[in-house]
Amino acid sequence: MSESAYKRVRIARNNGRPMGQDYIRNIFREFTEFHGDRRYADDPAVIGGIARLDGVPVTVIAIEKGHTAKERTCRNFGAPNPEGYRKALRLMEQAEKFGRPVICFIDTSGAFCGIGAEERGQGQAIAENLMRMSTLCVPIISILIGEGGSGGALALAVADRVWMLQNAVYSVISPEGCASILWKDPEKAETAAESLKLTAEDARSLGVIERILSEKEIGSKAFYDRIRDLLKEETEILAKDADLVGKRYERFRRIGTGAVMKESV
Repeated sequence: MSESAYKRVRIARNNGRPMGQDYIRNIFREFTEFHGDRRYADDPAVIGGIARLDGVPVTVIAIEKGHTAKERTCRNFGAPNPEGYRKALRLMEQAEKFGRPVICFIDTSGAFCGIGAEERGQGQAIAENLMRMSTLCVPIISILIGEGGSGGALALAVADRVWMLQNAVYSVISPEGCASILWKDPEKAETAAESLKLTAEDARSLGVIERILSEKEIGSKAFYDRIRDLLKEETEILAKDADLVGKRYERFRRIGTGAVMKESV
């Protein structure tokens, strides 16, 4: 029973899966990357900038893990520091100023928990993102493309629409971390994975996400074209909504009731 959920975790962590840069490169055009949080530094774990979605200007933000060992080391294995979240927030506020939709791609085991990150206000940086995203007056769509770990993922997921790939996971803690806390035994990660309800189907049944994206032909042109079409359709719908902030608030108030659900595609 638990094997299925933990198998999803292993698939989500596979470094052969498309990463944030792959989605940006294959879905958008004319991407211009911005750097830095204007306070401390640039965080390579978070990529962000402006691009065009079938001609429409959008702001794109992605947590990037990297494929190779060298890339993963450079990107801190997709574990953002506070400056990464502050860079993302800076870009989202810029998007609001110019009326651009915000699209986020999330793939992280969690925010970096090193001493330096804590000294520079990791918790505050995440909290500020949660607060500001809840009132942002432009459409926000967040897609979990691999791991969605704890507040590190939630910091980019206070959105009007949250989608997950079929084999992505979304959880308050990793199965290994949960097992270590509850049973003092990381070997019980499979049991923890089942209890955490971290699969895309679990998240949809609880109203945490609206849509599960099929991984059929993952990484192919047809795969990226399908996601591009969905993003274009959804951003056009959201752009016409005069009460985005109010409905976003209600969306999160309904989580757990199963009321926020859509079909898999």
